[in-house]
Amino acid sequence: MTTKPKARKFRIKRNPQVPASVEASQSASAEESVEPRRPVGPQPVHRPAHPQAEPLQASAKPDGSDQGPSPAAPPREGEVESATEVSGEQDMDAIRREGLTGRQLRMARRVAQKHGLAPTSDFDAVRLLRAEGIDPFQRSNMLELVVPQGGDSAAANGSSQGRIQLPQTVPAGGRNMPSTEVNPMERRMREISDIQADITRRRRRKMALLVVRLLFFVGLPTIMGGYYFYKIATPMYATESQFLIIQNEGSGGLGPLGGLLPTQFANSADSIATQSYLQSKDAMLRLDRDVGFVSHFSQPDIDPIQRMDPEASNEEAYKFYKKNVKIGYDPTEGMIRMEVIAANPQVAADYSEHLLDYAEERVNGLSQQKREDGMRDARIAYEQTVTQRREAQEDLIKLQIENGVDPEAVIASIRGQITNYETLLLEKELELAALLDNPRPNRAKVDGVQGDVRRIGVQLDRLNERMSNATEGTNSLAQQAVALQLAQADLAAADMALQSSQTQMEQARTEAQRQVRYLTIAVRPVASQTASYPRRFENTILTFLIFAGIYLMLSLTASILKEQVTK
Repeated sequence: MTTKPKARKFRIKRNPQVPASVEASQSASAEESVEPRRPVGPQPVHRPAHPQAEPLQASAKPDGSDQGPSPAAPPREGEVESATEVSGEQDMDAIRREGLTGRQLRMARRVAQKHGLAPTSDFDAVRLLRAEGIDPFQRSNMLELVVPQGGDSAAANGSSQGRIQLPQTVPAGGRNMPSTEVNPMERRMREISDIQADITRRRRRKMALLVVRLLFFVGLPTIMGGYYFYKIATPMYATESQFLIIQNEGSGGLGPLGGLLPTQFANSADSIATQSYLQSKDAMLRLDRDVGFVSHFSQPDIDPIQRMDPEASNEEAYKFYKKNVKIGYDPTEGMIRMEVIAANPQVAADYSEHLLDYAEERVNGLSQQKREDGMRDARIAYEQTVTQRREAQEDLIKLQIENGVDPEAVIASIRGQITNYETLLLEKELELAALLDNPRPNRAKVDGVQGDVRRIGVQLDRLNERMSNATEGTNSLAQQAVALQLAQADLAAADMALQSSQTQMEQARTEAQRQVRYLTIAVRPVASQTASYPRRFENTILTFLIFAGIYLMLSLTASILKEQVTK
């Protein structure tokens, strides 16, 4: 915390031998010399330790000269503040009321320290700088911050012989001509403004050249294209139609639910085949033979761009045909959409009717071929199954005659006898074991049971031997049974195949009696009253986008090549 400096206290002794007039004059001179000139910066305050301390023997005049010892005067006690100190306090209060920011105060302290001042506070630094004639808030150049050697002492002494900080009067007797030297800051700002003006001129020149290029390479072609579409192009009329290929209802041969199956769309293969035919050169030649497609588009009333040469080849005519006959297939709905363009709306409708007739004939041809192929395949399959069943039945009868007996029945009989004897043998063995468990068994019963066990075992061995003879060997009963089962299985498979081929034959015969695929027209062609082509606004915008894209590509290519060359 900084305390304000206090004025020195002076104790003056009054000399009683001095007359009253001299005393008054001395007291007046003493009062004038009480406040000496305040040094710069805070100074230590010296107060007497006791009121009876030695009085000050010498004082300084306002001009700085020294006086001799003053006559004795009666001492006066208390702190005396000078007018300079009071005015300094008032100046600092006024500075506080200015509302300076903290940054400005810190800047004032730094400037005061640079000039060798010792302020007690930030406000005191502002006051001291203003007292020295220095503006504490003036922006200084970077070159001024460099203090030359030997200049620190002059700054510490507070000399004001350097540059003038505040406006002052200039003597009129000297030369008052403008200086030829230019401030570096002004020269720098002038050069920056010249560079900015040059950049602005270059940008304007480049922008003007860009506008000229855009007008020549993009605007002019767009204007020419718009003029053609609005004034020269012949209006073309479009006729739209829609049709689809329907599959016949379910056949009655498929079962009791066959007649309940709904009508379904034909598969995509038939629709794609019909679309391909209508867009083929064959359909174009047939349309030209029937209604004169080439002669219509060769009329002199059509503009040169859309007009076809009367002596054009089939390939050139086919290009015009694909351009003016547009056909699309929608696989989700199964609908085929056709758009025919001509210079006359009635001619466009006539072309659409003929193309629909061609499509219907092609669909009928496709269904007829399918019917013939289905009947032929069903007939061949039926004849093959009949022959296979007859062969399987003959093989079964031949095996039955060769064997004479049923091998499966004989083998089953032998297996039954073996099972019975094994059961009887097990019972006799249990009975014998029960007799032998008696401590004193009946010998006659034991011998009888043992004889039964022996006889049953012999009979069981004979049956096992017979069974092995029946199941082993190339001509055994087991082989005969297997061959017989295979023959029966072949006969059953042949019966099933014969039934399936008969069903297919009936279905093919039913489908052959009626049409399987037929064409249904959903939207009939109607002649339009207004022209559909050319689309003037859309085509003009498209022309602009095309030429703008071409210009952009060329400009990017040129800039890349220029950059590569400059490297």
